[in-house]
Amino acid sequence: MVFNVRETNRSVRDEFPHKVKELNNIWIPMSDGTKLSAKIWLPEDAKENPVPAILEYLPYRKNEFTALRDSLRHPYFAGHGYASIRVDIRGTGDSDGILYDEYLKQEQDDALEVLEWIEKQPWSTGSVGMIGKSWGGFNGLQVAARRPRQLKSIITICSTDDRYADDVHYKGGAMLASDMLWWSSTMFAYNARPADPEVVGDAWREMWLNRMENTPPYVEEWVRHQRRDAYWKHGSVNEDYKAIEIPVFAVGGWADGYPNAIPRMLENLDVPRKGLIGPWAHEYPEMAVPGPQIGFLQECLRWWNQWLKGEDTGIMEEPMLRAYLQDSVPPQTSYDYRPGHWVAEKQWPPAAIKDQRLYLDENKLAAKPAGGDAIQVVSVQQHGLHAGVYCPFGQPGDLPADQRNENGYAVVFESEPVEHDTPILGHPTFSVELSSDKTHALIAVRLNDVAPDGSSTRVTWGMLNLSHRDSDEFPEALEPGKTYTVDVKMDVIGYTLAEGHQWQLAISPNYWPHAWPVPEEATLTVYPSENTYLSLPIRGEKEIDAELKPFAPAETAPVLTKDILREAGRTREIKHDVVTDIWTLDDFSDEGARRLHVNGLEYGSTNRNVYTIRGGDPLSARVECDWTLDVGRGDWQTHLVTKSVMTADEKNYYLTNRLTAYEGDKEVFDKTWEAEIPRDFT
Repeated sequence: MVFNVRETNRSVRDEFPHKVKELNNIWIPMSDGTKLSAKIWLPEDAKENPVPAILEYLPYRKNEFTALRDSLRHPYFAGHGYASIRVDIRGTGDSDGILYDEYLKQEQDDALEVLEWIEKQPWSTGSVGMIGKSWGGFNGLQVAARRPRQLKSIITICSTDDRYADDVHYKGGAMLASDMLWWSSTMFAYNARPADPEVVGDAWREMWLNRMENTPPYVEEWVRHQRRDAYWKHGSVNEDYKAIEIPVFAVGGWADGYPNAIPRMLENLDVPRKGLIGPWAHEYPEMAVPGPQIGFLQECLRWWNQWLKGEDTGIMEEPMLRAYLQDSVPPQTSYDYRPGHWVAEKQWPPAAIKDQRLYLDENKLAAKPAGGDAIQVVSVQQHGLHAGVYCPFGQPGDLPADQRNENGYAVVFESEPVEHDTPILGHPTFSVELSSDKTHALIAVRLNDVAPDGSSTRVTWGMLNLSHRDSDEFPEALEPGKTYTVDVKMDVIGYTLAEGHQWQLAISPNYWPHAWPVPEEATLTVYPSENTYLSLPIRGEKEIDAELKPFAPAETAPVLTKDILREAGRTREIKHDVVTDIWTLDDFSDEGARRLHVNGLEYGSTNRNVYTIRGGDPLSARVECDWTLDVGRGDWQTHLVTKSVMTADEKNYYLTNRLTAYEGDKEVFDKTWEAEIPRDFT
């Protein structure tokens, strides 16, 4: 998780139509006696001239860890005539209580009480919007589905409507080894941070020890639910899209882990709705890389003015979806900027997308079915090490490397060079007749762009746990040797394959470390036929694209001043021990340390994630995630160390989580949690 504010091509605005005042450490009482901590930015005359409110509701600590990014947006909204409110969720930051898991009903219930509290304030008109990225995007959707009268609209950024199919736990019914433990280890460490003694007083130490003792490692519950059961249906708004009755603005990026929810919501919600997808990673569009960044805060104001102030800003007269078609580029693990252009669609699914089918013909992708011999696709455990980060935040090294590094471990098919630039917009899909020699197997597919020099850039990808071929809720084992026809839907993408380049399809039964490997090495047999083909959503030129007005340039309020105590840095290394045939991906992020001038708080963190596997041995898979976190001020200093480990054998997953805490140099807490959980078709 990265809360640093990177330098980008944005302008900084410090004068607004309204002068702004800040209200720090405001307590919002809950009906059960719990108090939630809030910070509020207000127009100075809001009591005399009440304003609508914008709520961001997160577990990431407003006083230091999100303080820099909060300073860019909340004063900006307040300066344009809104009460902008940042609340720490129960059990986080300075708020009371324990945060027992993601997106619990308690979190939603508290949000409803926060909305009622806002409605009663003298500076409030009673109309509220919710905005948030990731967690705050999730709970905005979830609270909207509860239909509180105060909530008039939401802006949801980098989030999902389906907690099982499209989050950081499972994908295509396969367990995400890259993120399942990492994200849990992140929250395990984050939740252990203490409240600020200057805010909560002498009770801080008792609150801290209680929080560490009673906040569970979330990964245990996530691994207990390996299929799409009631646990994941809770909080997945795609269970009942009609529950949302207010306008929704859904935003994301092609480099993010959450692009698929945007077209799904555009298609299925029955409310005024807009979609925006840029080239961005998991970040706000006015700051995100790869660029171009846009004037997203201005777009937010147009949305809020439309739905919270009743002004006709023209935003609903514009197309339903605005998306960035990326151009062909050489493969790199980081981009500052992705060349391309903006396009628009009046509806989703688009009316004029052509389904182009390319069939397997030996090692080629052909326009017509050719039949031919069955193709053996064998397991190679290290396939996937060059896939990049599952949900990039825009750090150096996040993106997939040249796919030539991977293709020798997969079965690869290539089209003829295209005769003209070929844009796609939508979900490429691989439909395939196949069989497996084992009862449990996985198929992973990559769609690549091969340049004339042979370099291969990953365009998009997908995977399917074949026991989930018919249902994520009711998986069934394969019958070895039996032929099945399955569809592997790849992540939605907007991309233009350049003239002279080739489409490339790569198939494998492994994708480590994104997919936790099945217990035995499986060999897939793929049968070329009229039922085995790559489907590409080809998009033609449209008049609507030429009519698009450019976005305003990115601008924000000034960022808080700070001292840099330790610079940030990142390394990401792949190692192979040729003696033991052990492959190691070692991903280390030092997120740096800083001191905020506004309150004197010092904070910093480091995170190392190590993924290891031995060639030919799926049961050797191991993930280890280590965190250090520091929060303090002057003589008050706290230090946290966590270690989380996940392994598996044929029947069970094994989880270990250890937390050690220090006040100054003195160890004050040490506890280890262990769990053994049966495998359930994963």
